[in-house]
Amino acid sequence: MSTTTYAVSGMSCGHCKATLTKVIGELDGVTEVGVDLATGLVTVISATEPDDSRIAEVVDEAGYELTGRAA
Repeated sequence: MSTTTYAVSGMSCGHCKATLTKVIGELDGVTEVGVDLATGLVTVISATEPDDSRIAEVVDEAGYELTGRAA
């Protein structure tokens, strides 16, 4: 299992959280998604190392911006 945390801008409400949980959770290998609106962080738990470019793509398509991996 791999746990990766991303910084995402543009999230502000429960709808944002639900949308990102859904679109990231539908990616192959993703087993869990945690969205923290207060910090702007999205934690992705997956079976293998996640594909950052694919995650950035679905986040962008949903109307948000993945600004990179969080430290």
